[in-house]
Amino acid sequence: MTSPPRVGHFKLRDVTLRDGLQLAGKALPTERKAQIARGLLALGIPALEIGSMARADLVPPLADSLDLIAMLTPEELLRCWVWVATPRHVEKAAAAGARNFQYCFSASDSHNRANIGRDTEDSLTAMPDAVRLAHAVGGSIQLCIATAFTCPFEGAVDPERVVGIVADPRADGADDVVVCDTVGQAVPGQVVQLVSALRTRTPQRRIVFHGHDTWGMGVANSLAAVAAGATMVDGCLGGLGGCPFAPGASGNTATEDLLFASRPDWFTPATLASMVELTDSLLSEIGEPNRSRTAQGARSKANAFDWVIR
Repeated sequence: MTSPPRVGHFKLRDVTLRDGLQLAGKALPTERKAQIARGLLALGIPALEIGSMARADLVPPLADSLDLIAMLTPEELLRCWVWVATPRHVEKAAAAGARNFQYCFSASDSHNRANIGRDTEDSLTAMPDAVRLAHAVGGSIQLCIATAFTCPFEGAVDPERVVGIVADPRADGADDVVVCDTVGQAVPGQVVQLVSALRTRTPQRRIVFHGHDTWGMGVANSLAAVAAGATMVDGCLGGLGGCPFAPGASGNTATEDLLFASRPDWFTPATLASMVELTDSLLSEIGEPNRSRTAQGARSKANAFDWVIR
């Protein structure tokens, strides 16, 4: 099998167990979530997002996140991230064993109020306490900026708004910056512009791109982000998920599609086959369709192609 030219290096983080499941109509047992996490890690996925400290009544499928954290080993948790929005969230997740925290708020006030219940400024003001608590347990914390391109309530977001948040001294303690195309309306040129600006403004931090595939730009935007300097990209099995507080936000960019496009050394046809099997099993349990084009192609009858599942 001839290897294709390499796409720029990046680490993939699978967000199925958080962003993927938060809109699911059926909750998975905690034990099943742990099984999926371990299956993904065993396949070679470098990092996972496994849960959220959001209120259980607002995001019921993730109500057991603390139980899931406690179920995983310290070694497994070193490769896992947890969504948080307040210092108290960090404190609770850390007590359960989490060490990697994604402190998230929105560039737009309207979405931040819908998603977190406060203005963007209030979330930024609280960030130094979240950073302190994360670092007190030897953990890492990311500054995660939702609606970095467009907001479902306010429309286009000025890139300078995002750069200004990243440059704010209250965000200095963040180890990484996550830039989110929450409603999947960005195009590659916009992604390159914003990621390049962030790389220039904060060269010491890793830039992470989190994209949704609502308008079919998920893979293109992710690869554009990598070309501009992002070194971690989020994906989700089968393109599952979306934001419950962002009208029009459909599924995430599919993990399978990102891996097939980039072909890291550990990702082989056998790995893809196992991943598609895991995805199909999960999606059948929660009654969701598989939106991954790579998964569809792998089930085709083009048997001369090494990546087709036989």
